[in-house]
Amino acid sequence: MSEFNEPNPTLSENDTEESLNTAKETAECFDIDKVAELFASSLLEEDDVLLDAYLAAYEEIMRFFQLMGSIFGFVSSDVRSKIDILYELRKTDTEEQKNFETFKAMLVYERDANLLTKKGYVSGSRTLLRLHRGLEFFYEFLKRLQDLPNDEKTANVCRTAYDDTLGKHHAFLIRKGARLAMYAMPSRGDLLTRVCQDVQSAIAKLPEMLANTRRAYDRTEQLYTLHDLHNLP
Repeated sequence: MSEFNEPNPTLSENDTEESLNTAKETAECFDIDKVAELFASSLLEEDDVLLDAYLAAYEEIMRFFQLMGSIFGFVSSDVRSKIDILYELRKTDTEEQKNFETFKAMLVYERDANLLTKKGYVSGSRTLLRLHRGLEFFYEFLKRLQDLPNDEKTANVCRTAYDDTLGKHHAFLIRKGARLAMYAMPSRGDLLTRVCQDVQSAIAKLPEMLANTRRAYDRTEQLYTLHDLHNLP
């Protein structure tokens, strides 16, 4: 599986405008409250993460990517496939389901059963690691976005967030295409208007959503560090 799909680097601003408008017509608005609540509910007391709640939060993040249209084509389609892989693991027979209820259970089960590099087996731990890297990009982009004036373009903060996170794991050609696609990104005000139903409410709730997203990210990071699984092939 690829880390993420290569974007279309030839988007013009008119193409981007049309893509964003079309995307909004076919998807509901991005719900910041929902992301905050789901990530909060995913965090278990025993330093673990509930997979179902995490995936539900990521579904809402997928909505954000889809509302951005072709600009985030380098991430959205591959994120979709990875979410679906983890859903399939949750649908395994009753005896196996408990092994995929939480991040810790999945990591330990696949490691101890020698499934992490087994030929023909699609590892949930490896798949989750790719979503984890994508979540860092999402978090860093929105964190930097909140400090911009409404009339300022978002391309620079998106590129720096990408370079500092997801771009580290991409091949050169994918990095180049992703950065080119970001040149067509709208201003902060236009972006928020296109993805959020109530912009002022979204801005007010963004800090809580970012805080909960960061907590889920940090918890996941700790689990992969604890089990020495950051370098899964």
